[in-house]
Amino acid sequence: MHLIELTQKSDDPEAFAHWHAELGKLKAALERRFETTITDDALRAQIELMNKERALRRNLAVLMRRTRPPLAGRELLSLKTSIAAMPEALAQYARARKELEDVEGPPEMARRVRVLLTGVPVVHGAERVVELIESAGGLIAAMENCTGLKPILDDVAPNAPDPLRALAEKYYRLHCSVMTPNTRRQEFLRELARDYGVQCVIDLVWQACLTYDVEAALIRRFVEDELHLPYLRIETDYSPSDSARIQVRVEALYETVRRNAKGCTRA
Repeated sequence: MHLIELTQKSDDPEAFAHWHAELGKLKAALERRFETTITDDALRAQIELMNKERALRRNLAVLMRRTRPPLAGRELLSLKTSIAAMPEALAQYARARKELEDVEGPPEMARRVRVLLTGVPVVHGAERVVELIESAGGLIAAMENCTGLKPILDDVAPNAPDPLRALAEKYYRLHCSVMTPNTRRQEFLRELARDYGVQCVIDLVWQACLTYDVEAALIRRFVEDELHLPYLRIETDYSPSDSARIQVRVEALYETVRRNAKGCTRA
């Protein structure tokens, strides 16, 4: 086992230097373990491959900006593979984007409440909350989390003189909840709320995931006071025992959205 020490300081040159050094140690450990040499050219080749995957996934996510997108949030999530940069996955992304280019979703898509999902990743086997959100009449138009748009927002500079430093810079900029201050998360939420026309924000927190739990109060104030959108925090785990309670709370959120929409129409 090789341990990588993650930095928690988002705007500290010394913290970045330490993070860069940690990636260098990982590279050296991999070279020893597999008795090989990881050259700069080899790193650049893999950077270009991952940039391709990120671009394909971004192109798919853009489909969700439509009033009647051709797929639901759960379907978009199912397109993501658990292993990065597999040739079959890249072909799947490209094929799906081409096939869905001119497809318009059913009329009921336009009547769904458009949701921005933030918080913890929705890993394989934990899609229950996504399904509850959409079965109640919602559409997850954008996922800000690490299984959504967060890691694919930026590419890695493919021709950087030091590809390892370029990798360090890309992942240092990620607005993860372990970082402080984490103002980039609010900036990204503002951008997504505008671009995807969302009507509410749902903040998903796994029990014992303390960093996202700590940020929940900040995110709630930001969403309600600056984005002026209804907000719901859901804390759960892998067990389905609270599914009925979550569904009731989600339905209440949607009623608030619809009530606000009617008020705006009358005004």
